[in-house]
Amino acid sequence: MKNLLTCLCCALCLITGTSFQPPSEWTPLLDKSLSKWEIYQSFYHKPGYKGKPPVDENGVEIQPIGYNINKANVFSVDMVNGEPVLHITGEIYGCVFTKQEFENYHIKLKYKWGTKKWIPRIDELKDSGLLYHSQGKCGVEYWRSWMLSQEFQVIQNSTGDYWSQAGSQADVRAVKDSSYKFDNINGKLTPLGGATGNGGFCQAGTNMDKPGEWNEIELITYGDKSLHIVNGKVVMALSSSRYKDGNTIKPLIKGKLQLQSEAAEIYYKDIMIKPVKEIPAEYASYFR
Repeated sequence: MKNLLTCLCCALCLITGTSFQPPSEWTPLLDKSLSKWEIYQSFYHKPGYKGKPPVDENGVEIQPIGYNINKANVFSVDMVNGEPVLHITGEIYGCVFTKQEFENYHIKLKYKWGTKKWIPRIDELKDSGLLYHSQGKCGVEYWRSWMLSQEFQVIQNSTGDYWSQAGSQADVRAVKDSSYKFDNINGKLTPLGGATGNGGFCQAGTNMDKPGEWNEIELITYGDKSLHIVNGKVVMALSSSRYKDGNTIKPLIKGKLQLQSEAAEIYYKDIMIKPVKEIPAEYASYFR
């Protein structure tokens, strides 16, 4: 019987011209039409911005560009060797965000910097980011461009940094010099983000960037915990993900995904996601 089944499988492969493979556990999130994403654009930000709504020459508040208006073709998909590559010019602040919410997952994607930078970051490092557990409306944080979320920063020389967005909070094992830096060995568990009194930023523990190349980032999040992984190395671990809603602290453990447009040209590809049932055992020491 075993030989008969083997012969049948071989015959089927010859007929179809393909070999049998089980379905992949990874689900692609990027296609040539951006069918799983929506767009938000806010403003052409100018030097000197301090978090207040921009105004015109008459002092009248300027309205954001809004949802699903792709002004200046900031977001596009190029087909390269038959594979979709998301091109974000960075000219206008904003994001693409998934139509679907996700909870308890492992996402991986690759990025590479382009050559262009825009005001107000002409003299600063190229910057973007993967925002996760994104909830509510866009435009509620400092740059009036993104949702309440946790940020896996994508930036030259320090990809994997943590930023709080719009009052999100988390605990990180960190040491403090000029700013907080992730240190899983010597760091003290430190609350960061809105209303904690410690600011909303923590630098990645290690610079794993490969300048000029495709870099792979991975985010693993389960429950209130998450790991930022850059080119195979954990550079940040967050626990007790939460946000402040009025006077109430609520868990922040699920939501949409955002990819930022933040005054720098960047490319993303191979965006894949799969569900997880726990933080993998090899990373348990990050949450001791």
